[in-house]
Amino acid sequence: MALATLRIIGFILGIFLLTLALSMMIPLLTLLVYGRTEDLDPFLWSSLITAGAGMALVIPGRPENAQLRPRDMYLLTTASWLVVCIFAALPMVQIHHISYTDAYFETMSGITTTGSTVLSGLDSASPGLLIWRSMLQWLGGIGFIGMAVAILPLLRVGGMRLFQTESSDWGEKVMPRSHMAAKYILIVYLGLTLLGFVSYWLAGMTPFEAINHAMTSISTGGYSTSDSSLAHWDQPAVHWVAVVMMISGSLPFTLYVASARGNRRALVRDHQVHGFLGFLVLTWLVFGTWLWINSDYSWMDAVRIVAVNVTSVVTTTGFALGDYTLWGSFAVMLFFYLTFIGGCSGSTAGGLKIFRFQVAYVLLRANLQQLVHPRAVIKQQYNNHNLDEDIVRSLITFSFFFTITIGVIALGLALLGLDWITALTGAATAVCNVGPGLGPIIGPAGNFASLPDAAKWLLTLGMLLGRLEILTVLVLVTRSFWRH
Repeated sequence: MALATLRIIGFILGIFLLTLALSMMIPLLTLLVYGRTEDLDPFLWSSLITAGAGMALVIPGRPENAQLRPRDMYLLTTASWLVVCIFAALPMVQIHHISYTDAYFETMSGITTTGSTVLSGLDSASPGLLIWRSMLQWLGGIGFIGMAVAILPLLRVGGMRLFQTESSDWGEKVMPRSHMAAKYILIVYLGLTLLGFVSYWLAGMTPFEAINHAMTSISTGGYSTSDSSLAHWDQPAVHWVAVVMMISGSLPFTLYVASARGNRRALVRDHQVHGFLGFLVLTWLVFGTWLWINSDYSWMDAVRIVAVNVTSVVTTTGFALGDYTLWGSFAVMLFFYLTFIGGCSGSTAGGLKIFRFQVAYVLLRANLQQLVHPRAVIKQQYNNHNLDEDIVRSLITFSFFFTITIGVIALGLALLGLDWITALTGAATAVCNVGPGLGPIIGPAGNFASLPDAAKWLLTLGMLLGRLEILTVLVLVTRSFWRH
């Protein structure tokens, strides 16, 4: 790889670090508002160190007449997540007095919007630390949306070519004009965050709690200001606001933009949105009725509790409303299956994404029809797009390596001494970017603090692979990538 290319990547990383250093001013201001001056130094020093590293990368300047090729974007994307986490973890080491391994795990979990945590005592934690965790998830969410729109289509794994934005006069130009897409998407992201803040506040949260949960809901991250997560608030309105916000973050943001630019039916007509919302509502009603029959909850309460927990897992947010692992083996198995589904492509959600299940169904139906009518020409379409060979190949490749990655990480965790439930669900929740796993250790009532350091680093790798959709990272280890 040319030196000029590395200089450009370093220059861009420097800008990211300067932005991160500036972002640390918000926790500083928060601490001043709350009078927690004893916690100022960790953020002040971390900001100075981060700014110094950023300046060291920016000062040499950007090489003239040098441009990033599409394949260079894969290295930039992976390096961005890794380097930003290195410096974003610094305040946590100093303010919460945890090891750097724990701080990096927490930070990677935040920026990848996974939501797994090693921290406890959040109800009395420093407000600067709480707002910093929420900001990491918020920044990671908008960062992934930008990547999903601008970079993943180059690897043909994001699925963005399959969705109807072309009904807007701007729609088909989303990819070539990614800088325009980023501007409009950021406006939508900010607007939804503000709407979530006001809604949470009106529903019963304090303004500080509301802004934290607005950021972690729209980013489908799941960090809370309480160890009890959403169970800390007994107002049903808070729970339903969380459901709406999690769903909002799981819908394709390009369709929000298309709707805002005049195509009012962009979200309504999209097949992926139909499938996603239909699946959620059906699961709420069926599973909620099952819980009502097998518990002392009223039907409305059962549906509400199920709606929060199911939506949280499917959208890979990670909020919890009680310990659903106590509902019996059927519930545990169902939540494990839900871990893999994910939200829509082009959203902040992780997982396999709902469109891959829909495309797989189209292919299955076509194959069954071909068996009945061997000579027929079966038309395979999804969302009014033809399913060509490239799309089918990318779907099979991604799904295969997604599953293999979970299996390899689970095997590694078992080798480190973890029980099979913790190993398997820990690997799945990391790669799917969900947050809590299952079992007494990393379930919704536990956290990841007791795991050995090696397990935390392995899970950190799983979070990164899952967030960047596997192939974006794997392409970096191929010999052809490094050839000129």
